[in-house]
Amino acid sequence: MNKTIRRASVFTLLLVFALLVRATWVQFYDGKALADDKDNRRNTIALYSEPLGNIVVGGESITGSARTKSGDLAYKRTYTDGSLYAAVTGYSSQAFGATQLEGIYRDLLDGTDNRLKGVLDTVTNKRSEPGNVITTIDPDVQKAAYDALGDKKGAAVAIDPATGKILAVVSTPSYDPSRITTGDSEAWKQLTKDSDKPMTNRALRQPLPPGSTFKLVVAAAALEDGLYSSVDEKTDSPDPYPLPDSSSKLTNENPSAPCEDASIRVALQYSCNNVFGSLAVDLGQDKVRAMAEKFGFNDASQDVPVRAYESVYPKDMDKAQTALSGIGQFDVTATPLQMAMVSAAIANDGKLVSPHMVSQITDSGGNALENYDDSADTTEIVSSSTAEQLQSAMQTVVEDGTGTNAQIAGATVGGKTGTAQHGENNSKTPYAWFTSYGKADGKEVSVAVLVEQSDAARSEVSGNGLAAPVAKAVMEAALKK
Repeated sequence: MNKTIRRASVFTLLLVFALLVRATWVQFYDGKALADDKDNRRNTIALYSEPLGNIVVGGESITGSARTKSGDLAYKRTYTDGSLYAAVTGYSSQAFGATQLEGIYRDLLDGTDNRLKGVLDTVTNKRSEPGNVITTIDPDVQKAAYDALGDKKGAAVAIDPATGKILAVVSTPSYDPSRITTGDSEAWKQLTKDSDKPMTNRALRQPLPPGSTFKLVVAAAALEDGLYSSVDEKTDSPDPYPLPDSSSKLTNENPSAPCEDASIRVALQYSCNNVFGSLAVDLGQDKVRAMAEKFGFNDASQDVPVRAYESVYPKDMDKAQTALSGIGQFDVTATPLQMAMVSAAIANDGKLVSPHMVSQITDSGGNALENYDDSADTTEIVSSSTAEQLQSAMQTVVEDGTGTNAQIAGATVGGKTGTAQHGENNSKTPYAWFTSYGKADGKEVSVAVLVEQSDAARSEVSGNGLAAPVAKAVMEAALKK
């Protein structure tokens, strides 16, 4: 064979080989990356080519799918009572993606979850019928929390202490996810630029100083450590309390309250800062932190299944800062979910059942693919005797202390108020907190409420004045069933 022809043939074969290698690379490596690229519109077209599965509350779907009138996307997501449930569902948008339950269970809801595939679907690679997400949310409890918060900026979480089921997750002001399902850029801009941050899930994802509600954690640490054997034993707590290594003193909101050397019961009843500042220093920050972490603080992977922001009890404090941490100030932060968990563990005789707002996920026929109620973990946080004493002290707070606005006729209610400082030198409106539990006729519920901002005058901002009435409405809705 002519040398020139031979060389040309070899070169041509090399080109063909290189082309085959490149085609194989694109098909089996780059192809997947291109297919999974968020900017690949074919994925969005495929996602909305069929109706999505639904998120279910109280046996009824609160989501749906509707035919679009134009464009290459056949369906759009719809929401029933979207503003009421936005903190639960999140959103599924043709342009802006998906969040919260919509995002976590995207594969289940669009039918691409492998658990949905039958034998024929596996062979043909056909998209399966979508599955559904069955939540633990109680519609009556959810609505009670939403209505009670009203036009306040805040949040509420309700948990069944015995099962860990989250009965309500509310954040206000809220928004209607239906506004952005088709990619309305103007609506998106309005929501994301709104100074009130309606798309922020304050119940799960905005930790703030918990104020005096954190005193329950310090009280639990003092009892479990044996620093004091009973909530009725007098403490060694001067009033005001001189902050160690500082010229400042820790005073009380009510100067006439019997806080000097007060017992833990009385200190919770009157929310005595001097007692809990002193307890935190006497215990030391490590012991307080250990107790806080047992309740769930400093957990960066708290999934319900939506990832909650970490509630923080800080490290490396001096003694004065440790004292301030004992009253839920300095760098202590908590979400309403976290403070509901504190009350839930106390109400459940010291045991915390993992909080979760999804009961099960199912296929299109209603068959359970996973049951989260059966897999909820239970952890002992404090002994039953400590829990019993704290329950009793929390009842005193509601019956004859700072939390009287949470009283419910015919029910046993325990709670703790909190008013957390906000801004430098408390220059901004304080945060109002209330965490509680209620029991009646074999039913029980734990609730935490945060009021971040309201129309109330600054002098009227308190856990009892703003947050306790919301908690009462939520507990009544849960206990009446």
